[in-house]
Amino acid sequence: MTGCALVLIEPHAHRLGGHHQRTLVALAQARPGSLVIAPHGVTSEAITALREAGARLVTAPAGRQAGVLLVASRLAAWLSAAGRRLFRSRRWPRRLRRLPHQVTLIARCLAEAAALRCARRLEPTAEAVVILTASEALHGAAALLGGQPHLRFVHEAVTAEDAAVRLLGRLARRGERQVIALYPTRAVGDQFATAFPGLPAVVRAFAVDDGCRLTDAERDGGRVAFGIPPAEAVVCLVGGWWPYKDITTIDAALSRLKEPLHLIVTGAPLDDAMLERWRSLPDLQLHTVPGPVAESVLRLVYGASDAALVARHPGVGKESGLVMDAIRLGVTLVVSDHDPELTARLHGLPWVLTFPASDPDGLADALHTVVRQPPEYPGPETPGLLGMPSAAEQADFLTRTFACLRTEEPRC
Repeated sequence: MTGCALVLIEPHAHRLGGHHQRTLVALAQARPGSLVIAPHGVTSEAITALREAGARLVTAPAGRQAGVLLVASRLAAWLSAAGRRLFRSRRWPRRLRRLPHQVTLIARCLAEAAALRCARRLEPTAEAVVILTASEALHGAAALLGGQPHLRFVHEAVTAEDAAVRLLGRLARRGERQVIALYPTRAVGDQFATAFPGLPAVVRAFAVDDGCRLTDAERDGGRVAFGIPPAEAVVCLVGGWWPYKDITTIDAALSRLKEPLHLIVTGAPLDDAMLERWRSLPDLQLHTVPGPVAESVLRLVYGASDAALVARHPGVGKESGLVMDAIRLGVTLVVSDHDPELTARLHGLPWVLTFPASDPDGLADALHTVVRQPPEYPGPETPGLLGMPSAAEQADFLTRTFACLRTEEPRC
């Protein structure tokens, strides 16, 4: 095998939705000939884009060691799923209810290690090896089992380590010297610095600007697709209703509407009972697109919208793929001030309407502003101004940072 520009590992490439696939494709396009490893498979839409980019795609383990690790990962994932079904009742002690999630961390580590074994076997001279959506634990264990130095984007801490997983982490601590963690925001970095004080790390935005802004034709086409007249106001609410999203505040704000508004909702999971309540509101016209959806459908949703709505609970500091989508595509934002660092970056921008987190009156006022006088769209220069690199810039950064591992300068 000949050397290639990048090895891009994406364990979530089989899932629709989120911005992990978009970043994967954009990086592959920026570095033609890159090797893409998707241990759990990849969506048909991503396969087409990766082939057009000239990427080499690997979805099966290369070599016996990778195969054994992937089989072990799938067994652990099965045990975790069985455990969640068994211990889902709150009658069980909390430590037992947490056990399946600890097994999930082990399953993710084994899948990463299998992908790293593939990278080592197929592209030993790659300019950079990157796990784009990495587990929040067992960083050193993945490096030792995979036998491959690498960069790993750690997006958030979903599952806290219990004693057994912490012990495994300590046993593999020397493997952390073969890793540089990439945290998308300072808040995420601070959180992990406490849990993993010896893990070399850099703060770096994950989302990249692929230069594919919405066109006027897509904006018109989005309106036609949803049957919305050009003069009527539209806001979109994209993505699953996860616990860190403040859907309760959105619900209360919508009930305060005094002027007509179209709301397009897409994603999974959603609350069907709440959607039914929204359908009955007199000044709201609801459009739903069951998700997750392909990128082509998502562009229709954004294209039809005057603004994208992002509401999170106070203190949530992880990177918002929805904010990055709006910046990348050129869509006005209605966003809560849940993250002080993000709020400071957005302050004073003419295409942003900010409202106090957990404040339905403030959100209702912002929605009325969209109805009466929608703000302008962000310009093509906006991603760079707000710290979102182009795909080519991100590829260069990954190459330089990976070189630090080779020269034993992990904090460069």
